[in-house]
Amino acid sequence: MIDPAGGAPASQEPVPWWAPLRRLAGRAYRGLRRAAERTLHPIRRRSARARLARLGPPREVMVICFGNICRSPYAAAVLSRLLQAENRTITVSQGGFFGPDRRSPDTAQAAARERGVDLTGHRSSLITAASAQAASLVIVMESSQAGRLVDEFGVPPARALMLGDLDPEPIGGRDIRDPYGMSHEGCAATYSRIDRCVAALIGALPRG
Repeated sequence: MIDPAGGAPASQEPVPWWAPLRRLAGRAYRGLRRAAERTLHPIRRRSARARLARLGPPREVMVICFGNICRSPYAAAVLSRLLQAENRTITVSQGGFFGPDRRSPDTAQAAARERGVDLTGHRSSLITAASAQAASLVIVMESSQAGRLVDEFGVPPARALMLGDLDPEPIGGRDIRDPYGMSHEGCAATYSRIDRCVAALIGALPRG
């Protein structure tokens, strides 16, 4: 490192003695959290399916994520396609908490295109309390989003559902990862998980 004042090499800051312990503790915490998520997932999955049964056939399903440019537009498109294939008349809407009128990133468009979903014309929209409360079921990608729906938008807790809770496979985390800024492979991995979760959702939605 060069000292900007005199051009001579500057001594590097010593590494605190506790830094390795902090990194070790962080890895241990993340490992325990993943283990807890895997253990709780079957329970959460049964609970999600039971909640859907209690809610009855939905009139409208709203799908949301933070920015409505990667996860929710893809999930909404897949959900609409599967509902149409089963001749089910359920309205599918979508939105986000941030940044209206934005297009989906190129990586998201490419990953979606490989799965037969065209996001080229998509533009993000914001949810409102009225639109969220009007939906029979609101699908979210992260637990924090479910909390915001209940606390800020007045959605009854029973109508806010974590999509990842329906995953039929063992999971590493409850939230469905946001692929924004990730590589094509990252987007593809997120969309693969959304595919199987939406398929599970279709199987769990009661018929009218």
